[in-house]
Amino acid sequence: MSLNQEKYQDLANLLEQFRSDANKTTLDASELRQRLASLNQLFGQQILPLPELNSREQSYRTEIGKQLRLLEIDIMFFQGARQVSTAQARRQTISDRLTTLIQYCDAILRPEDTEEKS
Repeated sequence: MSLNQEKYQDLANLLEQFRSDANKTTLDASELRQRLASLNQLFGQQILPLPELNSREQSYRTEIGKQLRLLEIDIMFFQGARQVSTAQARRQTISDRLTTLIQYCDAILRPEDTEEKS
């Protein structure tokens, strides 16, 4: 596994743990923000400086950055939820966003699989 792949695998593992924890109703907005901060730190310090291997990887890297920013907004909306049903819907949105991020990491880690489907 190359250095790039190791870093993306680390991100994917962190995302998986975050998604698992986010689905638990005991996690509050401050804990979600802390998890997001560690994701952003890993992405900014470990992944952004990596050399780009191809334009496909660069595209996914850009999308990951966008999705992380949207995740921050999702967490703010979750924090502002006043009703239980709204909070549950926001929690589901966060989980869906994390799933998308995991899929992007998987696409980078397994380029041969995604190219065969195209």
